Amino acid sequence: MIPFPAPGTRVVVRYLLPDGRATDALGELVSVEPDVIVVDGKRGLERIGRTAVIAAKAVPPPPEPRPRRPTA
Repeated sequence: MIPFPAPGTRVVVRYLLPDGRATDALGELVSVEPDVIVVDGKRGLERIGRTAVIAAKAVPPPPEPRPRRPTA
């Protein structure tokens, strides 16, 4: 079984889609249940079946946005 960081941690989770392709969920780990994990990312809340998870790890916070250049 894949170990997960504590809820509230920013994570990336790689998991399999029903068609066999892999994709990632990046965001805050909301919960880890026996059969599903929930990640809150840019696509909203993603409920991912634990049997579909290939890998998971904590990641650092996103970088600060770059300042915009003034337009002429």
